[in-house]
Amino acid sequence: MEHVNGWQDSLLEDAVDPPDLKIPNSNVAVDLKIIDSTSRLTAPMHMFIQPPIEGHEQLDCPSFAFLIQHPTGRKVLFDIGTRKDVENLPPAVLKIFTEHSLGAQVQKDVFEILEEHEFGVSQGAIEAVIWSHWHYDHIGDISKYPASTDLVVGPGFKEAFIPGYPLREDGLIRQSDYEGRELKEISFDATTDIRIGGFLAHDFFGDGSFYLLDTPGHAIGHICGLARVTAGQGSDSTFVFMGGDACHHGGEFRPTKFLPLPKRIKLPPTPVWPTGICPGDVMQKLHFKNDACSPFYDVSQDFPLNREQLLSTIDKMQEFDAAPNVFVVLAHDQTLLDMGMDMFPKSVNDWKSKAYDVEGRWGFLNDFAKAAEKFL
Repeated sequence: MEHVNGWQDSLLEDAVDPPDLKIPNSNVAVDLKIIDSTSRLTAPMHMFIQPPIEGHEQLDCPSFAFLIQHPTGRKVLFDIGTRKDVENLPPAVLKIFTEHSLGAQVQKDVFEILEEHEFGVSQGAIEAVIWSHWHYDHIGDISKYPASTDLVVGPGFKEAFIPGYPLREDGLIRQSDYEGRELKEISFDATTDIRIGGFLAHDFFGDGSFYLLDTPGHAIGHICGLARVTAGQGSDSTFVFMGGDACHHGGEFRPTKFLPLPKRIKLPPTPVWPTGICPGDVMQKLHFKNDACSPFYDVSQDFPLNREQLLSTIDKMQEFDAAPNVFVVLAHDQTLLDMGMDMFPKSVNDWKSKAYDVEGRWGFLNDFAKAAEKFL
């Protein structure tokens, strides 16, 4: 893949060195596959972000799931997209669809995708399904999975959501989502848990190969994942950060002081930039702060569970995004599909050699092509 270089002298502003994330060393790595769950979602951008940018009024996006395979053979899923029969979501959730003009189309769910590849899901091949949080586009239909598959959730989940619908008429999850299987709630303890990049971290397999991170703000119990996909000492290890809904769009956490806008940005050719090169200063002009070192979007006032916590989570995630050995993957990042990133059944352990982080970093700017025209 061709890409414009990212050296210091090619940036609109000087970059600040990111802090050390203090990820413990380990000689164990997992195999990570990103699954296109076939969920195609629509939502008004103003739900999540502000201020509006002309031409980007709607979020059209996928919903990724992640298959994590440990060298011992243990397998877990992090998020499982949207259930195929959306109409069977709890009434309280369907009401949210109507109130916010949400849309969801699903060709096949993650269970079907894995079964088509003879993965043995119905025979108990998946040890656990981990939900980044409770929203419908992440929790799929876990009732399809055998009782031997545990459900793992973040802090505060049980108190907020148990019992589910229909035992609780206004329930936001279904009773069938957890009944008959072990429901494990991760509790983070600042006195005993390690911190990675400022986040409290739970060592899922106990060997430093896969962590769950406490990333509050968006929703009750929101957690992210950090998978070590190549093992080594220090920066020789590489990682994939599974961002859940910490952000919904690249413009919500890029650019930063660690990754300022480049002077020239390689993007897929469009009528606005037919050569495929977009001048960085043009993009800076449509930024609401005219700033090359802060995100194009701010978090909306009303949608997050706790806006201040979410802003803190985003600040910390930006440090991961700037680390040369970490690839940040949001659950709804359409640009990764646009650039042809390997999807299940292929692994993304080789993301570094394929420069997926560099190739995908600024792809979201194509969403601003219409707004940029007036500055060309």
